[in-house]
Amino acid sequence: MGARTKARKRALDILYSADVRGDDIGVTLAAEATRAAAEPARAASWLYAREIVDGVIDHQSEIDEQIATHSRDWKIERMPVVDRALLRIGVWEILFNEEIPTAVAIDEAVDLAKEFSSDEAGPFVHGVLARIARSS
Repeated sequence: MGARTKARKRALDILYSADVRGDDIGVTLAAEATRAAAEPARAASWLYAREIVDGVIDHQSEIDEQIATHSRDWKIERMPVVDRALLRIGVWEILFNEEIPTAVAIDEAVDLAKEFSSDEAGPFVHGVLARIARSS
């Protein structure tokens, strides 16, 4: 598994944890930074995970607006927490990270949805991200 895939999993964990606990994402990110400092072997995945989470924090209103606009018949606050976090990661990569090809961002988010969410999550995440990619 590549460092960026591991980083996406770490970012998912941070966003998911903050959302479930009702904590500020920045507080959860700071706690993870403390843990990461003690794990130098995981430094490569930590750097990109932090970039993702910082990007989601910096652009959260724009990201959530895109999700709300393109998720047919689903209000963002009613989505499963893991799906919402994956969509935020995917949207950030599509709209704000020029280093990641759109197809890679979508595929990675779908793979994580299949691994960590329900059977319906993969097609749902794919559909929302594909509509966002087409509109950008």
